[in-house]
Amino acid sequence: MTSQIIYKGELRTIATHLQSGTSIETDAPTDNQGKGERFSPTDLVATALSTCMVTTMAIKARTLNIDLDGTRVDTTKIMLSDPRRIGKIITHVYFPSTLQLDDKTKELLERTARTCPVERSLHPDMELDMAFYW
Repeated sequence: MTSQIIYKGELRTIATHLQSGTSIETDAPTDNQGKGERFSPTDLVATALSTCMVTTMAIKARTLNIDLDGTRVDTTKIMLSDPRRIGKIITHVYFPSTLQLDDKTKELLERTARTCPVERSLHPDMELDMAFYW
């Protein structure tokens, strides 16, 4: 088992990662009867994509002796209705200005991000807008 989720009432859950014992609380978003005081489940999907992108790039970079410390990913989730679902995730990846890489390496890292396991797990109807700023 990967995690255990307990419903705490008031549209809030607490999810515990069983291997590490760390927890994440979620709330329903304000546009869907929630307080919006925590990540919503769909926020976590968008965030999972971004963290997967940067993590897989960092794994690849490590094999190339490249340090991606300080890389930032800004993430925007756009919801659709009827049925309610994530319609689009926008990810903008910003690399440190001190990172100087050739075009071939940049292309390799971008391809790694665009094919991360979370990206490969998302529904093909979901629009993904990924940009990389070197």
